[in-house]
Amino acid sequence: MKKYILGIDQSTQGTKLLLFAEDGSIVHKAVKTHSQYVDERGWVEHDPEEIWQNIKTLVHDTLQAAGVKGGEIKAVGISNQRETAMVWQRSTGRPLGRAIVWQCPRGESICEKLRTYEQEIQDITGLPLSPYFSAAKFAWALQNMDSAAKLMEQEDLCLGTMDSWLVFKMTAGQVFATDFSNASRTQLFDIDRLCWSEKAAQIFGIRISALADVRDSNGFYGNTDFDGILSEPVPIRAVLGDSHAALFAQGCYAPGTAKATYGTGSSVMMNVGSRPVRSHSGLAASLAWSISGKPSYVLEGNINYTGAAVTWLKDDLQLIVSPKETSALAAAANPQDRSYFVPAFTGLSAPYWDSKATGMYTGITRITGKKEMVRAVLDAIAYQIHDVVCLMERESGYKLEELRVDGGPTGNSYLMQFQADMLNGDVKVPELADLSAAGAAYAAGIAAEVYDSTMVKHCVKRAAFHPHMQAGVRTRLLNGWKKAIEQTVGAVS
Repeated sequence: MKKYILGIDQSTQGTKLLLFAEDGSIVHKAVKTHSQYVDERGWVEHDPEEIWQNIKTLVHDTLQAAGVKGGEIKAVGISNQRETAMVWQRSTGRPLGRAIVWQCPRGESICEKLRTYEQEIQDITGLPLSPYFSAAKFAWALQNMDSAAKLMEQEDLCLGTMDSWLVFKMTAGQVFATDFSNASRTQLFDIDRLCWSEKAAQIFGIRISALADVRDSNGFYGNTDFDGILSEPVPIRAVLGDSHAALFAQGCYAPGTAKATYGTGSSVMMNVGSRPVRSHSGLAASLAWSISGKPSYVLEGNINYTGAAVTWLKDDLQLIVSPKETSALAAAANPQDRSYFVPAFTGLSAPYWDSKATGMYTGITRITGKKEMVRAVLDAIAYQIHDVVCLMERESGYKLEELRVDGGPTGNSYLMQFQADMLNGDVKVPELADLSAAGAAYAAGIAAEVYDSTMVKHCVKRAAFHPHMQAGVRTRLLNGWKKAIEQTVGAVS
């Protein structure tokens, strides 16, 4: 009998389901988007029930399209959008509201009230106090969602990230669990003691009884038949935050190796080994994963808007019909143009950490047109990645030899070359674009003894972009970007 692994990547824009064969190759890929609810305040939400229904549809359609029987699926791996906060009643599985997406700044007022605890929270969790993380979102929900606080008192409330919601639904409410990577991004997890922090939970007004059980990233998360779609239940054998899953698939297992995921936002992540490295400049210290009881730590910088800025060009400004146009447009832009774009739609995250900042185009002249505006958006992605990488090198003590990258925007040749030029180092792009799903599937396949780690290392082949820009040009461009950031950060009081 053939053996297959299902890799589910539940991301911000939609859900991807990849069916992997025994040799690690992709047999079938299916994608389904979900609705984005964004209001005039910049609050961002998703419908968790829509996401669950989409996953079931994807599983059904994939089995039909690939001609695979349910019994041939040997394990499921999940990667997920991190920090997105879900609140539901444990006994009924009923969501108390929509999911509060990681980009959503609604917890800002809560964080402001907790500034006296800022250092203590970072000491415990490794994360700078910010509405970006789940804790402030949970606290907001407890204060604003009907019956949430009462259900927590009755120990009938689940405060969870998207992975724990999916595990709960996939196991028909039998398992409420998350992994170390996702737990470490909530701002409620003690990264030294490797458990939920009573103190952090108390500061945010949260009871630990409402939080998920924390398990190894390659642990057992129950069995699922996807609400009867599979002919027999299969084990869920891996759960990882999307960036952590991509790090795993990229083979960044040694300290000093790093990758950047380009998606709606971006995550730059460096493996720092078996002990946490504390940042003093706004980077996050968290868990890469815990595999079979052995934790690995990372330094990470998160950027709110990268690929989403290109979506903004298409959907809101209507300057482009498809993101695929942007590479040629940027390459054809006037080299004398000096315009910059700062994509602070809902504030700026690492390494600037200004949740009140607003976006802007600056340096616009009469020669600034469509091509130049598109180029400025792409350049802003590379500049932000550059700033995080430089800070990461200083904080960790590791000099980055190369940056491994993944995500849809890595197909943009202009962006990848500009990224290599800004970093003055190689950028390695894998042939396989969907590394978050792949990382979760590989981890699940290894746990289910379908794969071995040696085979996985050879599954990801890479092409390289080498830097070609003259040092003086690089310095001038980076100085201009620095001035644009200085105009943005702290400009709104």
